[in-house]
Amino acid sequence: MKIVRRAVLKSLAASALLPALARAQAAAPIHLALIEGLSGGNANGGEAVFRNLAWAVERVNQSGGVATREGRRPLALDRYDSKGQIEEALSALRSAVDAGARIVLQGNSSAVAAALIEAINRHNEREPQRRVVFLNYAAVDPILTNERCSFWHFRFDAHADMRMAALMSVLREDTAVKSVYLLNPDYSFGQAVQREARRQLAQQRPDIRIAGDELHPLLRIKDFAPYATKIKASGADAVITGNFSNDLTLLVKAAREVGFDGRFFTFYGNALGAPAAIGEAGIGKVLAVADWLPNLPTPESEAFYRSFRQRFPRPEDDYVHMRMQLMIEALAQAIARAGTIEAVPLANALEQARVSFAGQTGFMRAADHQFQQSLVVGVMDRQGTPGVKFDVEGSGYGFRVVRTLSPAQAEMASSCRMARP
Repeated sequence: MKIVRRAVLKSLAASALLPALARAQAAAPIHLALIEGLSGGNANGGEAVFRNLAWAVERVNQSGGVATREGRRPLALDRYDSKGQIEEALSALRSAVDAGARIVLQGNSSAVAAALIEAINRHNEREPQRRVVFLNYAAVDPILTNERCSFWHFRFDAHADMRMAALMSVLREDTAVKSVYLLNPDYSFGQAVQREARRQLAQQRPDIRIAGDELHPLLRIKDFAPYATKIKASGADAVITGNFSNDLTLLVKAAREVGFDGRFFTFYGNALGAPAAIGEAGIGKVLAVADWLPNLPTPESEAFYRSFRQRFPRPEDDYVHMRMQLMIEALAQAIARAGTIEAVPLANALEQARVSFAGQTGFMRAADHQFQQSLVVGVMDRQGTPGVKFDVEGSGYGFRVVRTLSPAQAEMASSCRMARP
């Protein structure tokens, strides 16, 4: 009788524990593995990414986490430092998968992104029980959603050809520009910018002379004075460059010092030290393309930017990316739709993502996994001038929006032939 009574009590105790165990299991975090260069030549860019993603994750968790079949679960953002190197990134991928991550985030190198896509394709084929989905927020080599498109890869940034088309929509109307100098980093992204600049110039401004066309080592040049001297000597009226981080900052500094008076049509000239580096010489002359700029004249945009600056008040932390917020919103939506982070249903749900946040909207194109969103072009000016309410990184300079392209206007065709599991 006592044995039966003890068994009943054990059963009741176990039953009482079940809800608590279920809640604990439901609350287990969903790990997002950020594989990024958090040290090395582009460490400031990597840390800017981390801040943006951490803020987006905080917002999702403050609203109760993401819905799954087992209940709501928080997101956890885990850092893996690739040092901007392919082998380090591949090692980080293995570590992240072994630690349980099934969602990988990366973007600050198209070469690294291409290597990760190939590695994830192989891994997902070999180990279907541990498949991984890859969310790309900044690697913009067009090939990644064209010839090398993958079912497991989703890009949330406009690719280089789309960005070039946005810049070209301004350049084609700038009749003062008669010649340009192309200067880009020597790897897949820079080479893509170089090719597309030549192609679009031939189509839209065949009258423009290409005064120079150079590729240089990525994040290894300490003194851009020789390049700036050649740019000035070429007689170019403008520079078209995909440079970023220290390469862009050092380039614009050198151009200012040698007295180059032309315009810069840039992909990333709106932050990470570039505005402060070029100073007064950049007013009306440095243009940048982005998915969003702080001076976009809408109440939703202003509220969004002010909330970011409240969370990260230091001037040097002032580099906010709307697309990364949309990416995390799309991920939360997709997990809720799939009910799981299992890769195939999650990828299928991500293909249907359509999000709106802070007045911005975007959707994932299922055919190639290229996110479709608006693009803007801004020109550098002093803070306080019309259209420049906010400056960048405390520099006293901001970017006035001079061109806005809707998602439909920014969209470009794809050559992707998606292989699906």
